[in-house]
Amino acid sequence: MTELGGLIARRIALTGPISLADFMAEAMGHPRLGYYRRALPVGAAGDFTTAPEISQMFGELTGAWLAERWLAMGRPSPVRLVELGPGRGTLMADALRATRGVPGFHAAIDLHLVDINALLREAQRSMLQAHRPAWHERFDEVPAGPLLLVANEFFDALPVRQFHRTARGWRERMVGLDESGGLRLALAPGSTPFASLLPEAPEGAEAELSEAGRTLASALGARIARDGGWALIIDYGLESAGRAASLQAVRGHQGADILDRPGETDLSAHVDFPALAAASGVPAFGPVDQGEFLRRLGLPDRAQTLKRNATPVQAQAIDAASARLIAPDQMGTLFRVLALGDGRNAPPAGFTDTPTDDTPRTPP
Repeated sequence: MTELGGLIARRIALTGPISLADFMAEAMGHPRLGYYRRALPVGAAGDFTTAPEISQMFGELTGAWLAERWLAMGRPSPVRLVELGPGRGTLMADALRATRGVPGFHAAIDLHLVDINALLREAQRSMLQAHRPAWHERFDEVPAGPLLLVANEFFDALPVRQFHRTARGWRERMVGLDESGGLRLALAPGSTPFASLLPEAPEGAEAELSEAGRTLASALGARIARDGGWALIIDYGLESAGRAASLQAVRGHQGADILDRPGETDLSAHVDFPALAAASGVPAFGPVDQGEFLRRLGLPDRAQTLKRNATPVQAQAIDAASARLIAPDQMGTLFRVLALGDGRNAPPAGFTDTPTDDTPRTPP
């Protein structure tokens, strides 16, 4: 058992079983031993690979979307450009490179990065130092003002509660101890407060609920309603999100047990996009499949542009990256995109069949 696993076991021995959400909060965010405090999770040497690491096109098109929203907002200056969980800074670096030709945009940007990982912050600093970013541990630390926010694979890592429908009603899944003192899963013997809020369902049904996700979506919505702006949320989550048990663990790009080696294993769950939209309290667009979103923003055309000066090997890599981002059997339908806005502007590009005419284009 890891050091953090031992701390969690001692907590349970003293106070009793804890919810999966509490376990996940400790495993991912413990001040000293949490996974996102100490690990370098992104890339081949980490535990998973994100879309920005697959191809520059992802960040470029995201940047174009953000710049178009800035234009639609009336070019506010300053505008708080925020990324939640920016990884190594790849997405933001590509987005800013792609939008350097949008008149006035970079001069208006006040860049803020929300991340709790000191090692990743150093990587972000290396990539983005020319844009003078400020770092925060929480979104509510970002200064007031018009907002442009992107969150790619951020909400999936927020803690979730998990429930199982028994003959006696919903029961919350808890983390307790087995006879040897190891961590194990078990159902609460009675109904917990959150279980009582779930709708009727047949026996054997599963459900998940992310208080943290809904709370953050509410904070985003309140900020957007007050100061104006847009948020773009990209994450994985099927139509059944919230109505199934999706919590999973990954270590070294391989599946693992969710209770195994806390603090050294990535935990994530499918995002319930309708729940986020409802919690935000502001106009929402989507969710749409990532593949459809990127096609509407022009990914196939961008790929062709990149291939014009590419070697055959490079062109093959561009095609492979395009397929991974948009193909239905890869990330194209598993990942989804939701936009939250202030209702004062035209609908955003990527969520209708015809993007707006002033969508900034990526560089040749």
